Amino acid sequence: METELLNTDVINNMQSWIVNNQGLLIEYAVNITAALLTLIIGFMVAKMLTGGLNRLLRRKIDSTIADFITSLIKYVILAFVIIAALGRVGVQTASFVAVVGAAGLAIGLALQGSLSNFAAGILLIAFRPFKAGDYIEAAGTAGTVNSVQIFTTVLMTPDNRMIVVPNSNVLNGNIINYSKEKTRRIDLVIGVSYSADLKKTKEVLTRIINEDNRILKEPECRIAVGELGASSVDFVLRPWVQADDYWNTRFDLLERIKNELDANGIGIPFPQMDVHLFKKEADGQLRRQDVA
Repeated sequence: METELLNTDVINNMQSWIVNNQGLLIEYAVNITAALLTLIIGFMVAKMLTGGLNRLLRRKIDSTIADFITSLIKYVILAFVIIAALGRVGVQTASFVAVVGAAGLAIGLALQGSLSNFAAGILLIAFRPFKAGDYIEAAGTAGTVNSVQIFTTVLMTPDNRMIVVPNSNVLNGNIINYSKEKTRRIDLVIGVSYSADLKKTKEVLTRIINEDNRILKEPECRIAVGELGASSVDFVLRPWVQADDYWNTRFDLLERIKNELDANGIGIPFPQMDVHLFKKEADGQLRRQDVA
């Protein structure tokens, strides 16, 4: 009986509080709804605005710079949207900004790596050692540049893997840009037997180079004996090609050189090992055994 009376009193008190504070509840509900709408609409506007701006900038400037600028603008807009939403639910934004500013030093110390990546991203955009679409080697990896984000550089490998590299790692290491120049040199080392006719070998290699239309006439291809190795005479071939033709030309040259050298009876040595077996006889002497 006492429990039923207690429950009845609680319900009555709640109903009374709701009736007395109806206006306040309605105000809170409106503010919360407005804050949610502010967040949703703000995020949608940020996405649409930066998407349209990115397409516009790509027509005027390099896509790498366009992606970086629009990413930065997007995060700035989202920060204002969140502050506006907090203000709508009654949070004093002035105090909030002051607290964020006061905590900025601590956050900056805690996020030194992120801040260095941000600064490195700005420097990469400013000095432009590469652009979107370039094939580069940096920070111990290689791939085609997809974009430079605020904190990271995105690379795509030839087998379609995405590699995300911190900007500071890219900037602080060596950057090799294979796409910067229009032409590239192919460096090949072809080893032939010591018994091979060097003059004939050079004629065969020269003919192969001259018959490939992808190889540029200028600069002239260098064909010469580069080294007298342990088991071979090593020729160096250094033809120049357009950067886009580099890999296909290299693969085709290696295949044709092998076929042409075989057709002309020019041997290509390969490592060999002679194994000798010895058997210890009863008298303690070692006797060599022939292996069939």
